[in-house]
Amino acid sequence: MSLPVRFNIRVYGLLINRKRELLIVHESINDFHFTKFPGGGMELGEGTIDCLKREFREELKLNIEVGEHFYTTDFYQPSAFKANDQLVSIYYFVHAEKEHDSFADHTEESESKVATMKFEWVPLDSLSKDMLTFPIDKIVCDQLLKSLN
Repeated sequence: MSLPVRFNIRVYGLLINRKRELLIVHESINDFHFTKFPGGGMELGEGTIDCLKREFREELKLNIEVGEHFYTTDFYQPSAFKANDQLVSIYYFVHAEKEHDSFADHTEESESKVATMKFEWVPLDSLSKDMLTFPIDKIVCDQLLKSLN
């Protein structure tokens, strides 16, 4: 195994509404389909909180307040998209300035890719790590469910 050449820092939000539902996103990039928590990659010159606020504004048109830190990756995880990247994922609880029952689907197109996002509220009592695609999200889901019981 060769060592990664760079870190890829990702920041995600755990948004739980009044109905005790957690927001997840079903995303497709070209032919690769996956389900994850809302959020994304930190850009140069950005901190984790600003990154998360930007991601929610871009993807959901939603202003949030970032709350308590929940989890940071504590093991080596290569990126599913770039083999030379080592992921560091950071999760926070977030609170919406205004509650929404649903969110519009989001599509981005470029010359090399088409990305779509569909958002879903999942009742906490129906939530399972098997709904999520990536290993870190599965760990976060397990820890979240344990912390809420």
